[in-house]
Amino acid sequence: MADPIQSLYLDSSATCPLKPGVVEAMTSVWSTAWGNPSSVHHEGLQAVEVLERARLRIADSFDAVPNDVIFTSGATESVHLAILGMAASLQPGRIVISAVEHPAVTAAAQALQRTGWEVTQWPVDSLGRIKLSELSRMLSPPTRLVSVIWGQSEVGTLQPIQTVGAACARQGIPFHTDATQVVGQGCPMWSKLSADLLSASAHKFGGPKGVGLLLTREGVRERLEPIHGGGGQEQGYRAGTQPVALIEGMAKALEQSTRWTPEDGPDDAGQHSSADANPTIRTSRDALLDQMLQDPRLILTGDPHWRLPHHISVMAHNSKGDPLSGRALVRELATRHISVSSGSACSSGKDSGSSVLAAMGMAPAQQRAGLRLTLGGWIQQHHHQQVVDALKESLNALDEAR
Repeated sequence: MADPIQSLYLDSSATCPLKPGVVEAMTSVWSTAWGNPSSVHHEGLQAVEVLERARLRIADSFDAVPNDVIFTSGATESVHLAILGMAASLQPGRIVISAVEHPAVTAAAQALQRTGWEVTQWPVDSLGRIKLSELSRMLSPPTRLVSVIWGQSEVGTLQPIQTVGAACARQGIPFHTDATQVVGQGCPMWSKLSADLLSASAHKFGGPKGVGLLLTREGVRERLEPIHGGGGQEQGYRAGTQPVALIEGMAKALEQSTRWTPEDGPDDAGQHSSADANPTIRTSRDALLDQMLQDPRLILTGDPHWRLPHHISVMAHNSKGDPLSGRALVRELATRHISVSSGSACSSGKDSGSSVLAAMGMAPAQQRAGLRLTLGGWIQQHHHQQVVDALKESLNALDEAR
């Protein structure tokens, strides 16, 4: 009797399974420290002790101090608090975001636009990296706020945020980065980072859904305004009772992450920095990618060197070179027990094309051909052949159907 086919999950950029000990840590808090941390009785004091100890551990994971950490419900709320909260203390002007932002950043910027702000998108090159030749123009008046995604979730490209952040600092412009995908691969040292505000979400790094954080810099934090009222929690920046058990789970997950020093890019030879966030998974990723690209129907997208270490993004084509639907390929792979994502968005059940690939200069048909595979530690090199075989079978099935 043949062995059953193993299901393989390669969609960690969407969400990750919980890391070891996270469920147990949360269960313990739900059982023993379930009180409201704003209460001053015994049960409340138990909860607030767990909360603040978790804050201390999370800060330590990032080489930050506890006051730098503001807890949120996830990266989306964190992004809105950073952008709308900072803008509330500024005179309306221009906010600059990259052309390849997550929709949460775009939505926050559009909300500012309705209050009189100008929104400018920083153009990117064909690899999805912002054009540093535009740096002076992007930071010239009336720019008052900048937000640039660090690791692009769809094509994996990393942005030179150290360079951008340093330039913003010289001109006194608050700088925010959506680091959701980057923190999934390890904790960047906050003390070494050229950013004032950083957003992340626990479920991207093996913690629970429903909780995230905003890292804030002293001197900028004091200018941040809350975006909703109703309580003085989180130093007055985020009203609402803190989910202590979820925060404990987030702390437990982060403690299992590697702390690393952020840098802006590879050296002149295109080699990876020794400060790579996750060199082990990068090695596995590179091996799988080499096997995949032996099929000429798959073409790499994003920066081939300076990209998220767990991330593979390709465009799929048939044997004639015509782009294939990424969503159709995802469905074919699912029937073969491989879970991945399409690089394109879904609108009313139809392929709508990727705004990220459009910003990178891809033709409309190519914008629907994206495929994303994102690895986790559970994917080992002996799984690679199953993935490659399933990809070949799925491509063949779509090729024959045309």
